[in-house]
Amino acid sequence: MRKYRAKRIVHSTKLIILFFGSISLALAILPRPIPNYHSLFTISAEPNCDSPGPGDIDYCLAKIQEQLDALTPAQETNKQELAKLKAQLASISKQITGVSAQLTRVESDIAQREEDLAYTKEIFEEKAANHYKFIRLYDPLMPFLSSTDASEAFREINFRQKAADEDRRTMEAYAQDLGNLKSDKESLEKNKTALSALQAKVDKQADFLAGEVAKTESYLSSLTSRQNELLALKAGGFSTSVGDTPATLEPCSGAPGSSNFCDPGFRPAFAAFSFGAPHRTGMSQYGAYGRSKSGQSAETILSAYYQGGELRKDYPSPATINVSGYGSIPFEDNYLLGIYEVPESWGNSGGFEALKAQAVAARSYALAVTNGGSGTICPTESCQVYKPQLKSGKWREAVQATRGWVMMRGGSFATTYYASTSGGFTISQWGWSGIKDASGDWPGTAYEKVSASPWFYKGWYKARSGATCGRSHPWLTSEEMADILNAWHVLYQGGGDASRVSPIDTACWGGNPYSKSELAGIGGYNSASSISVIYSTNGSTLSVTFGTNKGSISVSGEELKRAFNLRAPGYIGLKSTLFNIEKL
Repeated sequence: MRKYRAKRIVHSTKLIILFFGSISLALAILPRPIPNYHSLFTISAEPNCDSPGPGDIDYCLAKIQEQLDALTPAQETNKQELAKLKAQLASISKQITGVSAQLTRVESDIAQREEDLAYTKEIFEEKAANHYKFIRLYDPLMPFLSSTDASEAFREINFRQKAADEDRRTMEAYAQDLGNLKSDKESLEKNKTALSALQAKVDKQADFLAGEVAKTESYLSSLTSRQNELLALKAGGFSTSVGDTPATLEPCSGAPGSSNFCDPGFRPAFAAFSFGAPHRTGMSQYGAYGRSKSGQSAETILSAYYQGGELRKDYPSPATINVSGYGSIPFEDNYLLGIYEVPESWGNSGGFEALKAQAVAARSYALAVTNGGSGTICPTESCQVYKPQLKSGKWREAVQATRGWVMMRGGSFATTYYASTSGGFTISQWGWSGIKDASGDWPGTAYEKVSASPWFYKGWYKARSGATCGRSHPWLTSEEMADILNAWHVLYQGGGDASRVSPIDTACWGGNPYSKSELAGIGGYNSASSISVIYSTNGSTLSVTFGTNKGSISVSGEELKRAFNLRAPGYIGLKSTLFNIEKL
């Protein structure tokens, strides 16, 4: 802009000197350069909001509105997405800050243009006055009388005509810019109003978020260390693999119609059944088995569970690896042959490709956690299970068939998490994408159901040690189900002491829990008569609706899981965020 104005000064000054015949008069009339009304100013985008072009404020405001509208269902129906909601609000606030900066620049530019126009107006008013005086005194014969020849006279007349034409063009640009200035000011006011409205919405969302966070923090702070221990125990059970997990096909843990269903002998009866269990990230071992039985290759299985990873088939594995308690041992011919994560018998029943996928996952995981073999890995399920009794059957074949196969991601070894059973849904976590692990409609076509995972749909009522606290099945009476709803009321609606929400069978848990009648006096639920469950599309139980003596009540899946695990009798518990509650 400065360079343009400098050039403009020289050009305009020459014309004015020709027109008035005096540089002193030109300097008096032109105290500052005439701005260039045809040039375009550039607004830096902070951020660009993925707009078609930098500085597209209207587009950016529309994008922000879309994002705000998209938050409405999340805040009302899915409180477990608070972290995601917070990130969205932070992103929107950043965009609003950028748009605000753009508007400030536009406002400053408009003010500058108004100032330039004011100077231009003074210039042309002065020029018009002098031009009028000049015309009054001007004799058209003077150029011919004062010139030595006609050629010189015509040159002077031509110069005067060019100066007049330039003034005319400048005046037209001035008029056009006046119109543009008015339009820009109107647009500025409109965008400032829109921005103010969006900011108000963001503030409202932020207030809601702050309330929800405070509510959650209040709930967590109200729990005692004993309650946290109880939650951990009931939500746990089996945490990593098939190979080192105790058998869990105990009697009476199945749903109606299954081989291990037991009729509790009372009606109505309610039981909670978990689909899989933590951590539900990466490869489902039973899912891989089901995929293998369905004809999928190891490569296809790995690409399904480790989306974003790359299978490399020529990696030179390290010679040794350090294993806690065993020291440095050969990597391929000892460590991998001693991995006890899936049954070798799978290789004889259509699951050999699953064994190969597991071999690649075990190899990749070991390289990832030891930084290529330079570190140390533990031999338990906290890492992956290794035993010095080396296998020689189908597992050895799978390890040898995949020698050099390693999952990579971003140029590094991929941390290939896996677990026994995910319930037909893996979840997005630790850098891996979640997937629906079924060939069609879930749960009927879940690959874990194809492979008959004992944990795919299970009612848990025993501790990992086998303790039952006097319970022989997972079924609850109507009064016991209502008691859990009263516990939910104290935890999330208030009115009682949250620290006293724990199982009433104190022989197992101790403490000072509410009695059923005490809790009923707070929450008001005495019986449950019906149940319906809604699942989310990302593999979690969204909400559970109960018919009760107080009418219908809907509880979020996350809140019900916590209340259930804190109050359900004995070791009855929910292991997964994906669960169902059945009624007999």
